[in-house]
Amino acid sequence: MKIYADRFPVALRQVLTDLLVVAWVYGTIRGALWLHDLVQRLAVPGQKLEGAGGGLADNLAEAGGKVGRVPLVGDELTAPFERAADAARSLAEAGRDQQELVDQLALALSVGMMIVPLGLVLFGWLPLRVRWMRRAGSAATLAAAPAGQDLLALRALANQPLRRLTRINPDVAQAWRDGDEHTITALATLELRHLGLRTPTPPSPATRPR
Repeated sequence: MKIYADRFPVALRQVLTDLLVVAWVYGTIRGALWLHDLVQRLAVPGQKLEGAGGGLADNLAEAGGKVGRVPLVGDELTAPFERAADAARSLAEAGRDQQELVDQLALALSVGMMIVPLGLVLFGWLPLRVRWMRRAGSAATLAAAPAGQDLLALRALANQPLRRLTRINPDVAQAWRDGDEHTITALATLELRHLGLRTPTPPSPATRPR
């Protein structure tokens, strides 16, 4: 007897959902890395400024050192070179500051891009997945127990929609109270299928509790 018809089996839907979550996380991380690399390109002018300023400062310092060796007027001639070298060092420092700012911006934007998508996974999907795993584990344990059919049937009566229950038996609750074998088995099967679990072999009459 077919209990109910879903477009996709529960286990298949669960696998598809897991795959979508993995793709979501992967896409989020890849997108964050792409954004980080994109913002890092803004640091190129700072790198060039640092290199040019540092090189100019070294050249000016070297030239000032050579001019300083001129007798009598060497000290006076080196002063302009020293000021120019200091200005070049300031340019190099500005380039380094610009790179640090870009690094911080790239990190902040990347982390900000991941917060919401990963937060949805950690605080939305993951708790539901853990709850399903616990319910499925509990149902699997019940299915292996001698009285598992009765307990699973009771869970189905408490959890499943009324329209599915009435497909099994119009007076399903009374049938369960009367111990109707077919109704109990159908209810247990319904609960297991709802959790995406395979239906176990029904217990033999010898092991079924009375």
